[in-house]
Amino acid sequence: MSQDSQHGKWTISSTTEEVKPETVQPPVSSLVIGSEARQSAAKNQLNPVKYETSPSLAGKRKKDVTESSGWAVSDSDDDDSAMEKKKLPPKPTSPKTKKTKVEKERPPSPHGRSYYIDESEDFFESSIPCGNDMYRFYLNKVTGLDRKYNTGALHIRDILSPLFGTLKESAQFNYCFDIAWMVQQFPPEFRDRPVLIVHGDKREAKARLLQQAQPFPHVRFSNMCMCGKMMLLWYEEGFRVIILTSNLIRADWYQKTQGMWMSPLFPRLPEGSSATAGESPTFFKRDLLEYLASYRAPELQEWIQRIKEHDLSETRVYLIGSTPGRFVGSDMERWGHLRLRKLLHDHTQPIPGEERWSVIGQFSSIGSMGPDKTKWLTGEFQRTLTTLGKSSVRADPPLHLLYPSVEDVRSSLEGYPAGGSLPYSIQTAQRQLWLHSYFHRWKANATGRSQAMPHIKTYMRVSPDFTQLAWFLVTSANLSKAAWGALEKNNTQIMVRSYELGVLYLPSAFDMKTFPVHKNPFPVSSSSSGFPVPFDLPPMLYSSEDQPWIWNIPYNKEPDTHGNIWIPS
Repeated sequence: MSQDSQHGKWTISSTTEEVKPETVQPPVSSLVIGSEARQSAAKNQLNPVKYETSPSLAGKRKKDVTESSGWAVSDSDDDDSAMEKKKLPPKPTSPKTKKTKVEKERPPSPHGRSYYIDESEDFFESSIPCGNDMYRFYLNKVTGLDRKYNTGALHIRDILSPLFGTLKESAQFNYCFDIAWMVQQFPPEFRDRPVLIVHGDKREAKARLLQQAQPFPHVRFSNMCMCGKMMLLWYEEGFRVIILTSNLIRADWYQKTQGMWMSPLFPRLPEGSSATAGESPTFFKRDLLEYLASYRAPELQEWIQRIKEHDLSETRVYLIGSTPGRFVGSDMERWGHLRLRKLLHDHTQPIPGEERWSVIGQFSSIGSMGPDKTKWLTGEFQRTLTTLGKSSVRADPPLHLLYPSVEDVRSSLEGYPAGGSLPYSIQTAQRQLWLHSYFHRWKANATGRSQAMPHIKTYMRVSPDFTQLAWFLVTSANLSKAAWGALEKNNTQIMVRSYELGVLYLPSAFDMKTFPVHKNPFPVSSSSSGFPVPFDLPPMLYSSEDQPWIWNIPYNKEPDTHGNIWIPS
C-alpha cells in the first residue's frame, strides 16, 4: 500500500520474495537493548549493507514481517508506548561482515576506524564546567566536533568524576542499560560503590538485564515501568540530582545530541531540622519526593529519606513529572501537561503581542495524535504550551515541531543507524499526514551538532525575532499522549501512560522577565546570561522534498555517511 503527503510517499510491499540472512550471534548488550527501532539500528551496524554492492531492496519484505517485527498497526491510542516494548530483533537480512576490533573507549563500530573522527586527547578528561553555570543546563560531549563545541559540555564520565564529589552510592533511573559499560564509566575508586537500577524490563528482557549484572554484586534492581531518566548521587559531601535525556548505553553518549540539568551539590541539613527545611522557592524538594513516592517501590525509601535530610533550597527549576494512571480533581494538575499548564499559569505573565510568540516542540519519537490536529495537538496540548499567566486570551501562535528528516539522518555522524533512536513508524505516520506540515529540520550549527541526531527533547516559547524565551523545558517526554497525558470524560480526568521527568526554566525564578537566547553558546563564556538553546533559531521548515524519518521502511537510493543503506527487516 502507499500513501502520499506533502512530505513524502511511503510504500509497503506485499512481496513474498525471500531474502536469506546469515545467522549472527550478537552480544546481549547490542541487539536486544531498547525499542525495536534501536535493535534494528544495532543489527544494521553489525551487518551493514553497502550502497555500491546492494541490489534494490526497496519495499522487499518477508511474508511474516509483521509478525516478527511488530509493525502491525497498534491498537493503542499511543504508538510510542507500544514502541517501548522490548522484542527480540528479526533475523538480519544483510550479508555477513567481518567484525572490527574496537578500543574499549569507543562505541562498537563495524565501519572500522574511519567511522570515527578521532576525539582530542582531552575528550575523556573530566573538568568542572567552566564559565557561567547559572542555568546548569548542559549538552553532552560529541566525538568528532571541533574542540570548542565540547568546551562546557559533559560526558557521563564527567558527571561521575570525583571532581563533583566523593561518591558513596547512586541510583540510576532509565529505560536502556548496558550494565558492564555503565560500571566502566565510574572512576576506578567508585566502581564498586552500590548502584540501584530502576528499570522497566519484563520477562526475557528483565532476565537479560539480571544476567548482565551477575559479575557486579554491588548492582541491585527495582523493577518499574520506567522512561524518565535521572541519576541520584549521594556523596560524602552531600547529594546531587541529574535529570537527563540519555540512556545508559554507549551509543547515547558519543554521537547524539543529548541534554541534562545538573543540580548544585546539596549540603546535608543540620540534625533536628524541620520537615519543611531545605525547600526551594520552586518546591523542587516536595515535587521530587512526590515523584519518587509515586513508584511505591520499597527500594526507594532510603533515597526518599536521604533527600529529606538535605538542603535543596538553591534549586531554581521546576520539576515536571508524569506517572501512569488516571487522575481527577486537583490531582489532574500534578502530572503531565496539566502540571506544565498550572506552572505557566501561576508563575508567568502575559506578554504584549503574545500571539506572535511561537511555540517550539523538539523530540525524538512521535505517538498517535488522532485523525486531525484538534483531537489532541491543538485542541489540548497546544493550549498548555500557549498558557502565559492568568490571561483569559487564548492566542493561536505559530507552532514549530522539530523532528529530523531522512536527509538529516542520512548525513549524520552515525548515518542511517541514528534513525534507530527516532522510532516514528510508518503505521503511525500514515494515520496523521496532517502533522507533517508542522515539521522543521534538525539544524544545530550554533552548537556544532547539526550532524549529531537529537535524542534530547525540549519545548519552549520564543519571541517573534527568536531572541527571547518566555520559558524552556528539557524532558524525557516525547510528542505523545502517553507521555503528556490526554483528557477524558469531558475533560474531568486525565490519563497518563508512562513515567517521564523534566525540568522547567521560568524567568521569574531567575529574577528575569525573559531569557535572552545565546546565539553562540560554544565555547561557554562566563560573561553571557543567554540561554543555550540546543538548535538553531529560527527553525527551518521542511521543503516539499523533505520527508520525516520513518524507521521501519528501507532507504536505499542514497548511501549514508558510511556508504551504507538502511534495510530494517
